[in-house]
Amino acid sequence: MHRPAMTQRVLTGITTTGTPHLGNYVGAIRPAIAASRQPGVESFFFLADYHALIKCDDPARIARSRVQIAATWLAAGLDASRVTFYRQSDIPETTELCWLLTCVTAKGQMNRAHAYKAAVDANGAQAEDPDAGITMGLYCYPILMAADILLFNAHRVPVGRDQVQHIEMARDVAQRFNHLFGNGRELFVLPQAEIDESVATLPGLDGRKMSKSYDNTIPLFEGGAKALKDAVARIVTDSRAPGEPKEPEGSALVTIFDAFADAASREAFRADLRAGLAWGEAKQRLVDLIEAHVGPMRERYAQLMARPQDIEDVLQEGARKARAAATPFLAELRQAVGLRSFIAADAPAAAASHKPGAALASFKQYREADGRFYFKLAAHDGRVLLQSDGFAEGREAGGWVKRLKTEGAAALAGAPVQRGEGVDEADVRDALAAIAAAQDAEKA
Repeated sequence: MHRPAMTQRVLTGITTTGTPHLGNYVGAIRPAIAASRQPGVESFFFLADYHALIKCDDPARIARSRVQIAATWLAAGLDASRVTFYRQSDIPETTELCWLLTCVTAKGQMNRAHAYKAAVDANGAQAEDPDAGITMGLYCYPILMAADILLFNAHRVPVGRDQVQHIEMARDVAQRFNHLFGNGRELFVLPQAEIDESVATLPGLDGRKMSKSYDNTIPLFEGGAKALKDAVARIVTDSRAPGEPKEPEGSALVTIFDAFADAASREAFRADLRAGLAWGEAKQRLVDLIEAHVGPMRERYAQLMARPQDIEDVLQEGARKARAAATPFLAELRQAVGLRSFIAADAPAAAASHKPGAALASFKQYREADGRFYFKLAAHDGRVLLQSDGFAEGREAGGWVKRLKTEGAAALAGAPVQRGEGVDEADVRDALAAIAAAQDAEKA
């Protein structure tokens, strides 16, 4: 039986410290951009500049890194019209939600966070006070990360294994908030950590994982073609002379080559090495291969860096899109915890006095000539607020209608629906809230 695919929200944070290198591109940037092009995926990419403040107190470095990393992602092919690409610091709802979550997060849970425990252990090894040099930013990092994720009700969050604990913490906090304030509704989707075991980890110049910490990186864009060639020349190889057979397996140079080559090129490169290809010529082949991939992107990067206003325009538009979802959702959360307008304090009573036939939006289910089942949410004036995809069976459509009626806006993140033309998300949320209030009043 055919089932309609549900849109999945995928959220990726990019810490704005340092300059991206080739390992970042292969291990994170390239696969994330490819994933954002998949059907049925709604992708959110944000520059985690608030998080960067935890690690770095150099304003010039923070400012420089933000623009470099934004330019890198755009040059590498991120389609800002297809995804929501924004700066964390442009979304004030993030920090407000962080406080709401802080108020329901147990201190004991934060005591168990890996980063905090590692810092305490390091202090102990140096015979320092356990909390020496530890800021509240580091201590509360997992709560801010939870706010980043939960504000947009992301279903999936691609992370490394070292970040899985933070996703589990976000789920715990979301469940606690739902229990305390949801009134039977799931305000927050419970996110899932997504670890792609197939994503390559590039070795660096010395064979260890490519990392700034080891000073063994190959630059992605910075320094141009010359910096790339100079870095590749420093890749450690064995001492076998030209003409001597060489074993490709286990070679850092070959592993980096594989990350950019197709299957036929990989086989040919290995065969040539076994036949005695000189390491110097092998390195030049690697430079040519990487340059064929990176060169056009580097040119685009240079254009973006020369026109920072273009990057700013992209990020401001991304912030507008992000806030279109975040602002009404945070208003719903404020209502849930009791931070309500005094004027709206009588809203429950008004809902209770709602008479059948009043001007509420309503759901309509129907079957089209294609044999599939649909539903729509229509305003009292006939405007279509939501239009569903087609379903193979009527009960599937009915199930979604029931969820939207009972869960309200919280169900929108995964619903196979589109807003009507010219309809704001706030209109949809208000209509669903009114339907839910009327239902509650009828039960009371």
